[in-house]
Amino acid sequence: MDDFRVVPSGVDETKIKERDPVKFALEAAILKARDIGERHPSSLVIAADTIVCLGNRIIGKPRDRKDARRTLGALSGTRHRVITAVALFKKDEGKLRSGYEESFVRFRRLDASAVETYLDSGDSLDKAGSYAIQEVNDAFVESLEGDYDNVVGLPVGLLRRLLESFLAGEARAL
Repeated sequence: MDDFRVVPSGVDETKIKERDPVKFALEAAILKARDIGERHPSSLVIAADTIVCLGNRIIGKPRDRKDARRTLGALSGTRHRVITAVALFKKDEGKLRSGYEESFVRFRRLDASAVETYLDSGDSLDKAGSYAIQEVNDAFVESLEGDYDNVVGLPVGLLRRLLESFLAGEARAL
Protein backbone atom coordinates (compact mmCIF):
# COMPACT_ATOMS: atom_id res chain seq x y z
CA MET A 1 0.00 0.00 0.00
CA ASP A 2 1.29 3.44 -0.91
CA ASP A 3 1.74 6.17 1.63
CA PHE A 4 -0.60 9.09 1.72
CA ARG A 5 0.18 12.78 1.83
CA VAL A 6 -1.79 15.79 2.91
CA VAL A 7 -1.61 18.39 0.15
CA PRO A 8 -3.40 21.72 0.63
CA SER A 9 -5.38 22.90 -2.35
CA GLY A 10 -5.18 26.38 -3.77
CA VAL A 11 -8.95 26.72 -4.10
CA ASP A 12 -10.37 30.07 -3.00
CA GLU A 13 -13.80 29.17 -1.63
CA THR A 14 -14.87 32.81 -1.62
CA LYS A 15 -15.06 32.62 -5.43
CA ILE A 16 -17.72 29.89 -5.35
CA LYS A 17 -21.00 31.54 -6.33
CA GLU A 18 -23.33 28.67 -5.33
CA ARG A 19 -25.51 29.62 -2.35
CA ASP A 20 -27.31 26.32 -1.72
CA PRO A 21 -25.34 24.84 1.22
CA VAL A 22 -25.18 21.25 -0.07
CA LYS A 23 -24.27 22.31 -3.61
CA PHE A 24 -21.68 24.74 -2.23
CA ALA A 25 -19.98 22.04 -0.14
CA LEU A 26 -20.00 19.59 -3.06
CA GLU A 27 -18.58 22.18 -5.45
CA ALA A 28 -15.84 23.12 -2.97
CA ALA A 29 -14.82 19.48 -2.39
CA ILE A 30 -14.80 18.71 -6.12
CA LEU A 31 -12.78 21.85 -6.93
CA LYS A 32 -10.24 20.90 -4.24
CA ALA A 33 -9.99 17.32 -5.55
CA ARG A 34 -9.50 18.51 -9.12
CA ASP A 35 -6.93 21.11 -8.06
CA ILE A 36 -4.78 18.48 -6.34
CA GLY A 37 -5.51 15.90 -9.05
CA GLU A 38 -4.10 18.20 -11.73
CA ARG A 39 -0.79 18.22 -9.86
CA HIS A 40 -0.87 14.50 -9.02
CA PRO A 41 -2.74 12.84 -11.91
CA SER A 42 -1.93 9.23 -11.01
CA SER A 43 -2.95 9.62 -7.36
CA LEU A 44 -6.34 8.95 -5.86
CA VAL A 45 -7.23 12.31 -4.33
CA ILE A 46 -9.64 12.51 -1.41
CA ALA A 47 -10.89 16.02 -0.72
CA ALA A 48 -13.47 17.28 1.74
CA ASP A 49 -15.18 20.50 2.67
CA THR A 50 -17.20 21.11 5.83
CA ILE A 51 -19.63 23.97 6.24
CA VAL A 52 -21.96 25.08 9.01
CA CYS A 53 -25.39 26.47 8.14
CA LEU A 54 -27.87 28.43 10.18
CA GLY A 55 -31.02 28.14 8.14
CA ASN A 56 -29.70 28.42 4.59
CA ARG A 57 -26.96 30.87 5.56
CA ILE A 58 -23.51 29.37 5.11
CA ILE A 59 -21.19 30.17 7.98
CA GLY A 60 -17.56 29.83 7.01
CA LYS A 61 -14.35 30.26 8.93
CA PRO A 62 -14.16 33.47 10.96
CA ARG A 63 -12.01 36.38 9.81
CA ASP A 64 -10.82 37.10 13.35
CA ARG A 65 -11.67 36.72 17.03
CA LYS A 66 -14.45 39.31 16.86
CA ASP A 67 -16.07 37.45 13.94
CA ALA A 68 -15.73 34.12 15.80
CA ARG A 69 -17.44 35.66 18.87
CA ARG A 70 -20.27 36.96 16.65
CA THR A 71 -20.68 33.55 14.99
CA LEU A 72 -20.77 31.65 18.29
CA GLY A 73 -23.31 34.17 19.56
CA ALA A 74 -25.49 33.54 16.51
CA LEU A 75 -25.25 29.74 17.03
CA SER A 76 -26.00 30.00 20.77
CA GLY A 77 -29.25 28.20 21.61
CA THR A 78 -29.85 27.13 18.00
CA ARG A 79 -30.06 23.94 15.97
CA HIS A 80 -27.79 24.21 12.95
CA ARG A 81 -26.60 21.97 10.13
CA VAL A 82 -23.12 20.70 9.49
CA ILE A 83 -22.53 19.46 5.96
CA THR A 84 -19.37 17.72 4.83
CA ALA A 85 -18.90 16.93 1.16
CA VAL A 86 -16.28 14.42 0.08
CA ALA A 87 -14.87 14.04 -3.44
CA LEU A 88 -12.65 11.26 -4.81
CA PHE A 89 -10.80 12.01 -8.03
CA LYS A 90 -8.22 10.26 -10.16
CA LYS A 91 -7.32 12.36 -13.16
CA ASP A 92 -5.42 9.77 -15.19
CA GLU A 93 -8.42 7.42 -15.04
CA GLY A 94 -10.93 10.24 -15.55
CA LYS A 95 -12.90 9.20 -12.48
CA LEU A 96 -14.78 11.35 -9.99
CA ARG A 97 -17.13 10.36 -7.19
CA SER A 98 -18.67 12.68 -4.61
CA GLY A 99 -21.28 12.73 -1.87
CA TYR A 100 -22.17 14.49 1.34
CA GLU A 101 -23.22 13.86 4.92
CA GLU A 102 -25.48 16.13 6.94
CA SER A 103 -25.77 16.34 10.72
CA PHE A 104 -27.65 18.63 13.08
CA VAL A 105 -26.09 20.18 16.16
CA ARG A 106 -28.05 21.94 18.89
CA PHE A 107 -26.02 24.40 20.94
CA ARG A 108 -26.83 25.26 24.53
CA ARG A 109 -27.29 28.93 25.37
CA LEU A 110 -23.65 29.91 25.53
CA ASP A 111 -22.23 31.71 28.51
CA ALA A 112 -20.05 34.68 27.51
CA SER A 113 -17.18 33.56 29.75
CA ALA A 114 -17.20 30.05 28.23
CA VAL A 115 -17.07 31.60 24.76
CA GLU A 116 -14.14 33.84 25.75
CA THR A 117 -12.26 30.88 27.27
CA TYR A 118 -12.76 28.92 24.05
CA LEU A 119 -11.68 31.90 21.93
CA ASP A 120 -8.52 32.16 24.08
CA SER A 121 -7.58 28.63 22.97
CA GLY A 122 -7.27 29.81 19.36
CA ASP A 123 -9.19 26.76 18.11
CA SER A 124 -11.99 28.82 16.59
CA LEU A 125 -10.09 30.67 13.89
CA ASP A 126 -9.65 27.89 11.33
CA LYS A 127 -13.03 26.17 11.79
CA ALA A 128 -16.27 26.51 9.89
CA GLY A 129 -18.80 27.91 12.34
CA SER A 130 -15.94 28.99 14.62
CA TYR A 131 -15.92 25.75 16.61
CA ALA A 132 -14.49 22.24 16.71
CA ILE A 133 -16.96 19.84 18.30
CA GLN A 134 -14.12 17.74 19.69
CA GLU A 135 -12.92 20.82 21.58
CA VAL A 136 -16.22 22.26 22.85
CA ASN A 137 -18.09 18.99 23.54
CA ASP A 138 -20.71 19.27 26.28
CA ALA A 139 -19.81 22.86 27.14
CA PHE A 140 -21.50 24.03 23.91
CA VAL A 141 -23.34 21.02 22.48
CA GLU A 142 -26.74 20.05 23.83
CA SER A 143 -27.45 17.37 21.22
CA LEU A 144 -26.21 15.90 17.97
CA GLU A 145 -28.35 14.21 15.32
CA GLY A 146 -26.27 12.36 12.78
CA ASP A 147 -22.67 11.39 12.33
CA TYR A 148 -20.18 12.78 14.86
CA ASP A 149 -17.32 12.20 12.38
CA ASN A 150 -19.16 14.45 9.93
CA VAL A 151 -19.09 17.31 12.41
CA VAL A 152 -15.39 16.69 13.10
CA GLY A 153 -14.88 17.07 9.33
CA LEU A 154 -14.45 13.64 7.73
CA PRO A 155 -17.48 11.34 7.67
CA VAL A 156 -15.71 7.98 7.65
CA GLY A 157 -18.82 5.96 6.73
CA LEU A 158 -19.47 8.15 3.69
CA LEU A 159 -15.81 7.99 2.70
CA ARG A 160 -15.88 4.20 2.93
CA ARG A 161 -19.00 3.96 0.73
CA LEU A 162 -17.58 6.39 -1.84
CA LEU A 163 -14.25 4.57 -1.90
CA GLU A 164 -15.93 1.18 -2.40
CA SER A 165 -17.99 2.48 -5.33
CA PHE A 166 -15.00 4.35 -6.77
CA LEU A 167 -12.80 1.24 -6.69
CA ALA A 168 -15.63 -0.89 -8.08
CA GLY A 169 -15.70 1.37 -11.15
CA GLU A 170 -18.94 3.12 -10.29
CA ALA A 171 -17.42 6.59 -10.41
CA ARG A 172 -18.67 8.77 -13.21
CA ALA A 173 -16.33 9.45 -16.08
CA LEU A 174 -15.25 13.02 -16.58
